[in-house]
Amino acid sequence: MKKIFIYSILMLSAGIFLGCKKGNYPGATVSPYISIFDVRNIFKGNDITLDTDNMFGADKITAVVVSDHSGGNLPPGLLIVQDSRRLGQLRGIAIPIGNEAANYVPGDSVIINVAGKVLKSVDGMLQLTGVGASDITKVASGVAIAPSIVTSNKILANPGNYQSTLVTITSAGFDPSYPAGSTYAGDRIINDGFGNIVLHTEPTASFANDVLPYLSNFTGIVFVATDGSPQLRPRVDGDITILSSTAPKIAAMVISGYLTDPSGSDANYEYIQFRATKDINFALTPFSVVTTNNAGTNVPTGFPANGWATGGLRTYKINLTSGTVLKGEYFYVGGNPKIWGGSSTDISSSKFFTKLYATVDGDGFGTKTTNLLANSGNAGGIAVFETTTVDEQSVPDDVVFYGGAGSLYTAGPPERGYRITNTDYYDKTNPVTLNDQPFYAMGSNTGKFSFPTTGNFSKLGGTYNKVTGRWTQARMLTSVPLTITSIVSEIEGGTTIEE
Repeated sequence: MKKIFIYSILMLSAGIFLGCKKGNYPGATVSPYISIFDVRNIFKGNDITLDTDNMFGADKITAVVVSDHSGGNLPPGLLIVQDSRRLGQLRGIAIPIGNEAANYVPGDSVIINVAGKVLKSVDGMLQLTGVGASDITKVASGVAIAPSIVTSNKILANPGNYQSTLVTITSAGFDPSYPAGSTYAGDRIINDGFGNIVLHTEPTASFANDVLPYLSNFTGIVFVATDGSPQLRPRVDGDITILSSTAPKIAAMVISGYLTDPSGSDANYEYIQFRATKDINFALTPFSVVTTNNAGTNVPTGFPANGWATGGLRTYKINLTSGTVLKGEYFYVGGNPKIWGGSSTDISSSKFFTKLYATVDGDGFGTKTTNLLANSGNAGGIAVFETTTVDEQSVPDDVVFYGGAGSLYTAGPPERGYRITNTDYYDKTNPVTLNDQPFYAMGSNTGKFSFPTTGNFSKLGGTYNKVTGRWTQARMLTSVPLTITSIVSEIEGGTTIEE
């Protein structure tokens, strides 16, 4: 009996083993469809023919068309489709089908027989070749396509992940070296604050001879050149949404860092670092710096009734009405000129504009406080104005927020909040919906830096272009550990001013 039992088990196991078939859905009926994500992963650098073995039993893809040949800016004959069947991972692929490609429009849902077709790299693009008109079945039209909003640095880091997909790069401007009146035709560099990427326009494109605007959203298909570098190709005029035709006001100084937690008492030892983009004589052109500390107990509580001018323990203003700084120079605004508290290195030689905020009230508003800058809990903020008259309607020249949340914005009525300007992290017009969003924490204006590690200076590295008034490299936070013997060179050098 024991031998019979063992023999039965062996036969059952063999039956199970022999009955299993490799597939993309183990334990269930094999799907006839394979994701483009998986198709692209089959390619290892050399031409390969697709079959049911290397496609795990599948023989078709189902995808949505994103190519549009009506604008004249895509390579003729290429049908470009995308899907996100594999774990929501959006991937696309180019399929050369000749004149038939122009018969398909964005939003067409198609099923494509891919068994027996060949994957190959053509001029840097992965293509699915050998597909004929009879291999494609259109099953629907008008499928909604939401372009993936992507920053340029992500495309530059992984071009293959975005190749042949429809993406949108928001709030991008052209290289400032292009002469006035330049048009789209050719390869043009655009920058969204996260990197430079090529915008390619064929001379046959419907928008090729349009004059370059200042700031736009660019939707298009990502192509990869033979050298591996990505480029974005808008398909039609409607893929370009102009946000601004003219350059904004150039900030005379930008926020480049801050110290929220000095050694010992915070009273009169916190400060903000700036870098000047031009020579400034504050006696001739006065400025003001306003900070906001939204700790839950700071009065007046609730949403800021007068924005940056709310006063009390919520906002504190420091006027700059005397002294000078030179273009490119770092300077400081805050309490005593010490790098990290009372017993630390004196940094007054780096131009320090002192306001003993724990001892005296602010200039015009703000109650004396031991914490000019929040260092935990709800969000803190810093804004600079090219005026000493600041009210609820005042728009800063530069602004940053950091930390948590709090009562920062309400749609009301009445609408209340802290006004922003166009910076590396904030937009007065939502780049996606094109709705006005003049306040922090409204719409897409949610960018903020984290609280620094205790005892660290917050260095905000980035690149500001003083010709275009845009950040060509967005500010990123670096926490710099400080000691009482630290020197000023440790906290300077993070921000670049680009001519």
